[in-house]
Amino acid sequence: MSSDSSALHLSAIINEAVQNLRDGGLVAFPTETVYGLGADAKNPDAIKQIFTAKGRPSNHPLIVHLAAPDKFDQEQIDWVPIVAPWVRDLSEDALKLMNAFWPGPLTLVFKKDKSVLNELTGGQDTVAIRAPAHPIAQELLRKFKGGVVAPSANRFGKVSPTSAADVRSEFEDMLDLMILDGGDCEVGIESTIIDLSSGDHPVLLRPGLITPREIFAKTGIPVYLPGESSSTKQGGDIPRVSGSLRAHYAPTTPLRMYAPGRVLDALSEFPDIKSRVAVAVWDSDSSLGEDGHPSVHFEEVIVPSDSVAFASRLYRSLRDLDQQGWDLILFPEPPAGEEWDGVRDRLQRACFGSGPSFSSHANN
Repeated sequence: MSSDSSALHLSAIINEAVQNLRDGGLVAFPTETVYGLGADAKNPDAIKQIFTAKGRPSNHPLIVHLAAPDKFDQEQIDWVPIVAPWVRDLSEDALKLMNAFWPGPLTLVFKKDKSVLNELTGGQDTVAIRAPAHPIAQELLRKFKGGVVAPSANRFGKVSPTSAADVRSEFEDMLDLMILDGGDCEVGIESTIIDLSSGDHPVLLRPGLITPREIFAKTGIPVYLPGESSSTKQGGDIPRVSGSLRAHYAPTTPLRMYAPGRVLDALSEFPDIKSRVAVAVWDSDSSLGEDGHPSVHFEEVIVPSDSVAFASRLYRSLRDLDQQGWDLILFPEPPAGEEWDGVRDRLQRACFGSGPSFSSHANN
């Protein structure tokens, strides 16, 4: 197909997806972080379908995705008219953050406007909003001319999808689910979430590619961790947000992290020694060797020692390893440092939720 005809083809598919959303259906679409399962943010029945399809608890809030305006110069987007219908007030800090990082992998939490449906906020008085940077997401949202709620397009608690094929395999039974294929997601882990709803200080609720240090460098706005700012110290409630449960992003194969050079210690947690173990090792490290455990078949999987590359391949690696039938998957503990906080957070939750008995901790 020539690029012109493929662009027309894509445009026609996006028009069909827009109609689907208007009719109250679900559409899976790519963002720069992970694939989302989208529904019209103003349609309570469509929103309920998301929770049903994912098996997601209804008190778990969703993120509203909004488009940048049609013709925009990155320097001069006026986000106010786009965000104002959803939120009670827009602070100076909020505008600085949007101007610096939108469209992009940053979600902001505000006190919600009264018109925002309780179905999407998990019954809270806050709403989470982002403007995704992926061109297909942008075109879908622009043509839809409204907000689309879109949690990751996977069964609740499982590994998030970073390709259209991942979404298809998660929802094999939903034959009519429309999936827009935008290739592999670049960022590979979910957006950074910053809470602006307390009016006190911005608080980091979920780490991601955009770190507090980068936010400070670009905007001069200090971002606090929960418990550091005065409102959370005084027992102020932190809003519940996506991906904040202890068990999440989890493969069905047991997953553990090992400290540098301590692969065998990680194995000793499993006394009925597992016979086939996939061990992720840093591309900068030498080979493991199979010393001292003749009964274990190790296979090394090389992972990037650069945090951005590691994040972009994390879910892909977990998904692929999960499908290969290992008895155990071991990942190295990410190094200290803010740029690793996002992947460390995802790995900790994935370890906690991993293994065939996931449903037992999902209820905790």
